[in-house]
Amino acid sequence: MQHKILIVEDEEILRDITKEYLVNEGFEVIEARDGEQALSLFQEDKFHLVILDIMLPKVDGWAVCRRIRKTSNVPIIMLTARADEDDILLGFELGADDYVTKPYRPPVLMARAKRLLESRYRINETSNDTLYRNGISVHFPSRTVEVDGRKINLTHTEYEILTYLMQNQGIVISREQLISKVWGYEFYGDDRTINTHIRNLRTKLGKKSKLITTMMLIKILF
Repeated sequence: MQHKILIVEDEEILRDITKEYLVNEGFEVIEARDGEQALSLFQEDKFHLVILDIMLPKVDGWAVCRRIRKTSNVPIIMLTARADEDDILLGFELGADDYVTKPYRPPVLMARAKRLLESRYRINETSNDTLYRNGISVHFPSRTVEVDGRKINLTHTEYEILTYLMQNQGIVISREQLISKVWGYEFYGDDRTINTHIRNLRTKLGKKSKLITTMMLIKILF
């Protein structure tokens, strides 16, 4: 399966370098030079991953991410020229799955992209198609989640967190374990980043949010 990636970057040189690395790895790459073009391309085609710069002409990356998340849970990597934690957290709150700070080395971005694609499109490890816990069901082949029969839309990262916790019901999960499973060892975020994803997940779970308790550790009560 050849994955199709949308690169949204207004710096032509950086866009060309990133595209070259991705194409050499066997990916199909579509380019957008501004946020408006990105949204148009996203509506017309199906992508497996979006690499999205924040500072864009016409429509900025925040708005593009927000618009994409209204209709899709496609994995999104945000690119930011500022290592400002508030900017990074805003991206996660809007539904981004990962971020890379500029200037970056293309192999680092490549590793992040591959990790997201492998976890998003891998064949599920369990032999069961559906996982059910206390009114919450996860259908692995379609990656759909329902709460009391109502479908909810989760980002890639929220989905990974939820399924990992559900598969470890009643077990206290350390933040290090969660990071290792969901992000891998190259994750550079902090507790605020993890808290943001957990908060977003709780909001979408509604009344079921009480099933996740957080202290210094995270425990699932399914």
